[in-house]
Amino acid sequence: MVVVGRSPQKTAAVVADLPGSRALTADFGRLDDVRALAGELRRLPRLDVLVNNAGAAFARRELTVDGHERTFQVDHLAPYLLTRLLEEPLRAARGRVVTTASSAHWIGGVRRGRLAAAARPRGPYVSTRVYARAKWANVLFTRELARRWAPEVTATSFDPGAVATSFGRSAGGLLGLAFRTPLTAFLRTPAQGADTLVWLATEDGGWRSGSHHADRGRTPALPSTRSRARGRELWEVSARLVGLHA
Repeated sequence: MVVVGRSPQKTAAVVADLPGSRALTADFGRLDDVRALAGELRRLPRLDVLVNNAGAAFARRELTVDGHERTFQVDHLAPYLLTRLLEEPLRAARGRVVTTASSAHWIGGVRRGRLAAAARPRGPYVSTRVYARAKWANVLFTRELARRWAPEVTATSFDPGAVATSFGRSAGGLLGLAFRTPLTAFLRTPAQGADTLVWLATEDGGWRSGSHHADRGRTPALPSTRSRARGRELWEVSARLVGLHA
């Protein structure tokens, strides 16, 4: 197992509890870090499962060094790039890709022809809306990935539910408020939130490639995430934004 994190200290602490694992670091706010990470991962003997779990929401509009809105890059463009760069080893191992999305994707749909603008949104900045758009992209990307790389690679997305971690503390609006109040006592534990992720990564049945899941079962997703035309558009726009061929 390879554990990837942004903080060397925190990532090393996780690896210390997992004998036989190793730590790698990458900041998904820098696409060059993602490219370097992919280079390291391609050196592994095989790649059975890629879990795209990194994510964040930010209270203020920020552009990364790559020129993209920070939430959209960290939550979608960076995982897209990493997955694309690992296509060969994933196909060779008949691997699977699991992406952490959110029920917030229901309010994140983007109109056709407006996907590129999601990477640099104009107008008033609403952190919850920006985050929801990135999660919508996660679900749509999963379905398109499953279609394009089948049958060698399977792909699933899932909603972990509201989990009591420090994830949302940097976010603004209602999302950030929920993570800065005693309400966190009623949220899921990290282990509970990760349960469906582990199930999708390790079990061979009960889930369907290209589908969205929650609580170890399939769950409905916004209808636009089932559109092949929207999936192709997202794939092609994302490729252009990260410097790849579609």
